Amino acid sequence: MNVDCLIAEIGSTTTVVNAFNLKDEIAFIGRGIHQTTVETDVREGLSLAILDLKKNLNIDEIHYDEFFASSSAAGGLKITVHGLVYDMTARAAKEAALNAGGNIHLITANRLASEHLEKIKQIKPNMIIIAGGTDFGEKDVAFANLLDVIDLGIPIIYAGNIANHERIKNLNKAHITLVENVYPRVDMFNIIPLREAIYKTFEEHIIHAKGMKDIFKMVDHVIIPTPGAVMDSTMLLDEMFDGVMTLDVGGATTDVHSISKPKPEFERMLEGEPFQKRTVEGDLGVYINRKMVLDTLKDFEIKQRFGMQRLEITHILETEPFIPETKEGQHIIDLLTERCVELAIDRHVGDLKKVFTINGYKVIPEGKDCTQVKAICLTGGALLYAKNGEDIVRRYLKKQQTKLVPDPNIPIYRDHDYIFASLGVLSRIYPQEAKILLKKTLRM
Repeated sequence: MNVDCLIAEIGSTTTVVNAFNLKDEIAFIGRGIHQTTVETDVREGLSLAILDLKKNLNIDEIHYDEFFASSSAAGGLKITVHGLVYDMTARAAKEAALNAGGNIHLITANRLASEHLEKIKQIKPNMIIIAGGTDFGEKDVAFANLLDVIDLGIPIIYAGNIANHERIKNLNKAHITLVENVYPRVDMFNIIPLREAIYKTFEEHIIHAKGMKDIFKMVDHVIIPTPGAVMDSTMLLDEMFDGVMTLDVGGATTDVHSISKPKPEFERMLEGEPFQKRTVEGDLGVYINRKMVLDTLKDFEIKQRFGMQRLEITHILETEPFIPETKEGQHIIDLLTERCVELAIDRHVGDLKKVFTINGYKVIPEGKDCTQVKAICLTGGALLYAKNGEDIVRRYLKKQQTKLVPDPNIPIYRDHDYIFASLGVLSRIYPQEAKILLKKTLRM
């Protein structure tokens, strides 16, 4: 069988291979899936996922013109971020790194201390981001921080005051990438240049797991972080809806992506909040972090929700594989998925806060305003395989009184073909074809 392209998503728990035709009839052809073989060689999981694809299509051979991939295997993209002021340059760099699919392991502000350097050495990040200073403002802190980490042998992206560019170039270090300032003016986020540099650095420098080096040789284009690919799809969705949120509940993490402006009356108070926001909850996953999700509930809440004791549930979770095989196991995973959704949205969106002023109490917004989101899209295995994913989300929205969440009656779409990450990868080369396939998977 001939197809136009295969796209592999090499995740921390599963490897998925999707097949597409992009010419005469733009279509999703089929999918193969296998558990990721991080401990041995990721190529094994990839080969078995392709074998599963052939089995699902009932064919002996598959030939493709192009091969693309995204990856979050072996912990994904570990990043440390270092800025001047925590709520300004450090935060802007953090938002860009999350937007690109990074997992942030350390954020610092002002000068790096010796304990920070020790922590960076312990973390062994895949890349370090140095920010600091608006353009042609303070420049010495960012430059000094860069000098502190320059000999660690870790790829560095400098996204601070551009007044430092010439003296950084004079250092003549191949592992330093210069980009536009991520925070060029007060309350202005300039995320896209840093985001693109993260993708490029990810591809050029990072071999995540055993066998990834060979997969890099197989692909026709840049390998990008899988969560970043989901944000790429979310950006395409925003072109359709003008305000969108994507919920992605996975085996290791739960990610929330939102693109929206605040209400006009909140704009002045929420200056500095990113237009595009991604949060990743590393403690919320329904396979690797099942027990951690269960631990967020008290014993009486567990009894109330699950109708079982904690020990009973723990025993069932220990015997269920990454895709549950029993009705009882699926029911428990559905309830854990609901808990992931509740906590992840709660942490992502802002709130209305009461503050005391000389004129009495006032209510002011704080954090990301998602009230103007016009559609919610669900992806990730847990939400897609849950019995009623849409109901899970609506139940949470209806309970909120002060959170800046979307309207409970908002349209909710499912990524029926489970291809959001693949389409994010595809959109970087074939944006129009990706948009058509997005509408198909959402059954629009």
